[in-house]
Order: sequence, then C-alpha cells, then structure tokens
Amino acid sequence: MNHRNSRPFGGIEAEFAQFETSRVLLQSIPYDGTSTWGKGADKGFDAFIEATENMELYDIETNSEVFTQGIHIVDPVTEKSSAEAMFEAVYASTQKLLKTDKFLTFFGGEHSVSIGVIKAFYEKYPDISILHIDAHSDLRPEYHGTPYNHACALYDASKHTNLVQVGIRSMDTVEIPHLNREKCFFAEDIYGKTDWMQKAIDILGEKVYISFDLDALDPSIMPATGTPEPGGLLWNPTIQFLKMVFQQRNVLGFDLVELAPEPAHKASNFLVAKLYYKMLSYKFKYNEK
Repeated sequence: MNHRNSRPFGGIEAEFAQFETSRVLLQSIPYDGTSTWGKGADKGFDAFIEATENMELYDIETNSEVFTQGIHIVDPVTEKSSAEAMFEAVYASTQKLLKTDKFLTFFGGEHSVSIGVIKAFYEKYPDISILHIDAHSDLRPEYHGTPYNHACALYDASKHTNLVQVGIRSMDTVEIPHLNREKCFFAEDIYGKTDWMQKAIDILGEKVYISFDLDALDPSIMPATGTPEPGGLLWNPTIQFLKMVFQQRNVLGFDLVELAPEPAHKASNFLVAKLYYKMLSYKFKYNEK
C-alpha cells in the first residue's frame, strides 16, 4: 500500500510514515468529473500536502504531536473514466482499507468521492451515523443522469444511515422529500449560537463518520472551493463543535472534500491542512475507544 508519491504528510520522518507502524491512513481520491461550476478539486491533495509541510506539527490545544501516531499515505484512487467507475473503485478500495483496522481518512476530489467510502463504512458498521458538514444538502437521487454526481453525495447515506447535516444553506426542491429537518442544522439557524452543537451530537449514535465539504466554511475564510456559498461556518465554532464530537462519540473515519486550490488564496490550503491535523489531534487525544 505504499504511496507512489514519495512526499509524506507534513514532511515527517520516514519512521512515522510507514504503513506497518502508522495508525492513520490517508488516501487521496482526486476525482473532479461531475462538478458543475468551479473546477480544480482534483488538484487539492498536492496543495494540501504542500501546506502540511509548512505547518507546525505541535498542537497547542491538545498538547500533542499526533503525527507520532504515524500517518501513512496509501495509493490514490485514480479511476476517472466515469462517475460510476470511480464509485466502484472507491467502494472496493475502502472495503480493503477497513480490514486494516487503522483510522481511515480520505481527501477529495469533489464530494461524489464520499459515496463509495460511506457505503463501505455503513456495510461494516450498520449502526453508524454520518455527520455531514456542508453548504449543500447533496440529497438529489440523481443529477445529470447519474446517482454518483457530487449533488447526490449523501442521498444513499440518507437512506441507509443516521444522517445528521450541519451548515446547510443551499438546496433544490427535489431534495426536500429526502431531507430530515429534525436532523438538519441550517446555517441560518445556527449562526452566532452554540446550543445547536450539543443537540446535533445528541442525535448522533455512538459510531460516527464525518464527511466534511469545505464549502461548509464561509468563503471569507475558505474561498478556494467550487461553489463558495455566503453565510458559512467560521473557524473557531467549527473546531469547537468537532472537538465536542470527538470527545463524546467514537469517530471511525472522515473525509475532507472540495478544496479547489487558487494561487491567490494559499490561506485556504493551510486552513485545510490545519483542519485535518486538528481532527486527528482530537481523535487521538479524546477518542481512544
């Protein structure tokens, strides 16, 4: 499972990047075949890795250096011939990775890459909850002729898992029948508030997978994404919420998707690097179950 790209996460020493000894696996799925406006999410992983190389690896809040748990980059899923073929490749790959009993993390690509990952997770863990953080509800049964479009990313999860959605502020009427309003925390309703955080966590079951579309964040801090919706989440409330999730639930894996790097907005790449590392820091500080 050694990654063809020799650049390790964060420029860490080889001893912390070996498959055998690493507790964390990181897989890139650089697919951007169905995105409908801004392109470039297939270039996100390289920009992310470059940013990690310029990030200090001591996390102040958790007083930890989580890279010492080992972060190994596995081979990417490079299937791009069609959205369905990509889905099948990701699904099969995730099934194999789940057999390693390591902590699995994934990096898009557009949000359609999550469909196969989530399917493999809920088949192994039928009682799993999916925490979906996004600007868009992504509940279309199909879009542009395929159920594997980025606009359909959480439709399958909505039918097979306990799906909790946070940050939503854009959707289509065709998605309304598939939306559970009791489990959706719209951006307009949570802005400037914190009481929603515990409410959302209370709805989650013990086992959680997090699918984090970066356009959930406000474009003032995250402009480098395909569909930057105004009115999004800000940094401190977001990590405050994530910290609470990791403290109270058993997070089994997560993905970050939709970074579409822009040369003028390198801060976006750094934000994503920090977000990934912060989530790992929380996992191994609070979530050893």
